[in-house]
Amino acid sequence: MAAAAPTLAKTEKIWMNGDFVAWDDAKVHILTHTLHYGLGVFEGIRFYRRADGRRAVFRLDEHIDRLFRSATMATIHIPMTESDLCRAVVETAKNSGLTDGYIRPVAYVSSGAMGLFAISNPIHVAIAAYGWGAYLGEDGLKRGIRARVSSYCRLHVNSAFSKGKICGNYVNSVLAKREAMASGYDEAILLDTNGYVAEASGENIFIIDGKRLVTPPLTQPILPGITRDTVLQLAKDLGIETEERLLMRSELYTAGELFLTGTAAEITPVREVDDRKIGSGEPGEFTKKLQSSFFEHVRGKETRHPGWLTFF
Repeated sequence: MAAAAPTLAKTEKIWMNGDFVAWDDAKVHILTHTLHYGLGVFEGIRFYRRADGRRAVFRLDEHIDRLFRSATMATIHIPMTESDLCRAVVETAKNSGLTDGYIRPVAYVSSGAMGLFAISNPIHVAIAAYGWGAYLGEDGLKRGIRARVSSYCRLHVNSAFSKGKICGNYVNSVLAKREAMASGYDEAILLDTNGYVAEASGENIFIIDGKRLVTPPLTQPILPGITRDTVLQLAKDLGIETEERLLMRSELYTAGELFLTGTAAEITPVREVDDRKIGSGEPGEFTKKLQSSFFEHVRGKETRHPGWLTFF
């Protein structure tokens, strides 16, 4: 059986609709609409302590912009501005007492009317910060993980808005993840409804084909990952050729290297897919270069992209 995801470390306060409340008092009613029907939107954001001792939220503006884009897709009107939420995220991180942490903003349809319409229910917003280590394990970051291609397909573009982090969409990912872990793997890789590689249950996918970095294009039913975009920019900085194109399942098996990207997973190598060793079976040269560059930007002294960091 694959190892479970690390347990989160709770903090003292959670931000709810403009006020900080005690962690154990941050509750919603049992008839909260989003709990029953899944119509809500969320984000995952990290902050890090850098080499100079300062803490910084990574790519805050992009995350909050994506939250509002998701809300538009979901016909949810967030009752505050992007600037308001950026400030609230920073305050939540600052008040967490953590040196490194994960931030989860969520906008949800509260209680009131039930049924599918319920258009008059208020929209509430909460932001929690908590300690959460490497999503796929510290060993996974260093040595790589084992993945399987899921029996579940990524939702069709006309069945769900794959570009949005919409709560109900993630049932698809949860089922794929549970299936993978129940069969002894660390992660699931989902194909689209045409059989092309889409993404993992919560991460984007990259392979090394020769000396070229390849990832599925945004025209596929994949989330426009912020870490994905970061890796493409870091590859450019490092002089690594990149290509966004359709990927076949067989290309996962024959890739020289393979890794996953996401805010939670950061840059996690994959050493095996469907019991087939990827490359040497260990993180490869390109993966290690990109991983090192990423952590130098979020934890180290790298300042090439100052707009990525919001210090507090």
